[in-house]
Order: sequence, then C-alpha cells, then structure tokens
Amino acid sequence: MKTVKLGIALLAATGLSTIVTPVLAYEAGDWLVRGRIINVNPDDSSGAISVGGTDVAGSGVKIDSDTVPEIDITYMISPNWGVELIAAISSHDVDATGTLSTLNNVIDAKALPPTLLLQYHFSPNSNIRPYVGAGINYTYFFDESVDDVLDIPGAKVDLDDSWGLAAQAGVDIALNNDWFVNLDVKYIDIDTTAKFKGTAVGSAKVNVDIDPIVWGIGIGRRF
Repeated sequence: MKTVKLGIALLAATGLSTIVTPVLAYEAGDWLVRGRIINVNPDDSSGAISVGGTDVAGSGVKIDSDTVPEIDITYMISPNWGVELIAAISSHDVDATGTLSTLNNVIDAKALPPTLLLQYHFSPNSNIRPYVGAGINYTYFFDESVDDVLDIPGAKVDLDDSWGLAAQAGVDIALNNDWFVNLDVKYIDIDTTAKFKGTAVGSAKVNVDIDPIVWGIGIGRRF
C-alpha cells in the first residue's frame, strides 16, 4: 500500500512538472535543502528475550513505526554527484511478542539516526531529477524507559548505538529554478541490543535488527 501511495504521489508531481518551464541545471557548489515528512517503518526481527541469562523460547520483540519531520542537506560536488546528510528524531514503542507477549510494551525510546549518503543524480538539467544514493548510518538511542509490566522503581533499559549501511532512491521535481518537490525512500541497517536492569523479572536482554524502510515526501530549495 505504501508503494502504491508513493507511486500515485510521484505521478501527480510528475504531472505538475510538465507545466513548468525548463529550469537551470544543478551545478557544482549548489546546496539543496529539503524538508520532508517521513514514515520510519521497521522491517524488524529479534532474537529471543534472555531473562537471567536464559533465552525464553518463542519470545521476541516488535517495534512500531513513527511519522516525523526530517531535514536533509545535499552539497553538489558536480552536476551529477552530491553528498547528503539527513537527520530526524523518531520515537518508538517496543512490544514483547510470542511467549512473553503478556509483558506488553517493554520499552519506549527515541532514535537519532544521522545518515551520510553519496548520491548520483541522473538528469541534473531536467525538470525531473531522479537519484540514487548509498552511505553510512549512525543511530543514537536516547530517553529509553522501561514500561508496563516490567516497570518498577529503579528499572532501567539501555539500547546500544548502531553503525550500518544505508541505501536511497528518490526524485526531485522542479517547480521553478530554485524550488522543487521531493519523493524519497531509504533502507537503513540498524541493529541494537536492549539491556534491562532492575525490572520486575530482573536482568534481561534482547538483540534486535530494526532495519527500517523510510518513506518521505517534502519540498526543497536550491541555494
């Protein structure tokens, strides 16, 4: 469904682009600043929850999605090549699943995932400017808290920060010489280990591959 929605938005924006006059090409030294609304949709999987050093068979966790604003800045090295830095903060609930699903929501946490991407722009002198990118991500987790059944006075949880690869595809659709509409999708490799202390079940931990697909739509300006 998300792919269909993105396709409809792309077709609508493409239709708009056909009525504008040709615009100036991207040039070396240009700065592109975009503001997007993004949906961070984890394609997650987890190991079993380990309680007191013993894995609980059939257990695991599931992470919810979040929709937030994002800002990114691209510096054009040449008309075709650019370097993009993106940043946003998303909030996520982590729910226990399987044999420990009665624990319900076990973690609330925020994620700051700055990502640096090298982009190739296929048609820098066109009104419709598709691009692809690849790079590296660092995700910092903060404001972690233990929730629901596990939450007793003194309970704590810590999520390890993550380094991973990222890939991207998108398109800028010109409105005039400087302003454009942007559609973008990214895959980010994010892995972490959640470590609990002092909870209602004592110490515990779980390894999680978060690996979100990040869908975005927004507007940008060239400087």
